[in-house]
Amino acid sequence: MNNFFAMTSTDNTIQVLWDLRYWVIDTFSLTNTAASIAVIGAALLSIILPYLIGSINPAILISTLIYHDDIRTHGSGNAGTTNMLRTFGPKAAVATLLLDFGKAAIATLLGRLLFGLWGQALAGFFVGFGHMFPLYYRFRGGKGVACFGIVALVINPLAFLIIVGTFLIVLIGTRFVSLASVMAAIIYPMAFHWAAIFTKTSEVNGPNMLMAFLAACFVVFMHRENLKRIWNNEESKIDFSKFKKKKKKKKSDGKEPPAGDAK
Repeated sequence: MNNFFAMTSTDNTIQVLWDLRYWVIDTFSLTNTAASIAVIGAALLSIILPYLIGSINPAILISTLIYHDDIRTHGSGNAGTTNMLRTFGPKAAVATLLLDFGKAAIATLLGRLLFGLWGQALAGFFVGFGHMFPLYYRFRGGKGVACFGIVALVINPLAFLIIVGTFLIVLIGTRFVSLASVMAAIIYPMAFHWAAIFTKTSEVNGPNMLMAFLAACFVVFMHRENLKRIWNNEESKIDFSKFKKKKKKKKSDGKEPPAGDAK
């Protein structure tokens, strides 16, 4: 059997993951030394390539190329989806979110291809790390919430649903995007744990749990100023009624036809 597929037995299922290192070792009949180098190389690529992909920041690109401005000079100064929503509106925020979705998914799948479960976990963390501290933008990026959310979706959709559910409940209850993000980050490692137990894959969940714990620590750290503002009652809340007013305004902006033109 071609070892391009690394198979991990569980209680009731067999999980199949791509693993390019095994394919290289098997195809070229590498010696122990060469095989070790191949493993180290795959691990390094699972770190470096996702970090470089994560360093591509859609919020900065969209704000500079389309709006001829820098999102980091507005609002919270954060180059992420929430600040794009507040500064340039829903369309810019959706575009940012979709591009973040793409880069996180590509990086995580690339890590899985290169190094199996550990490569997936390494790539998942470092694509988010690159988003927060991008090489191309003097290490000033976003806070990693959406990016790590997509990593969860790629690795375990059930964990993603738990995380999103937590985010929405806190957001609707408090209207603080930052607090919802922090609570979702805190639940992040446990979401993987619960999802793994439910799907009976808990024995192969170690790499994902480690990735999720590190990601949660960094997301909370990136929101430290927001937490201070919440404590001091200075953090701004999202106004859901604002979007309803915008929709009503658009409808009322239509010009009425002249009296004689009606048919």
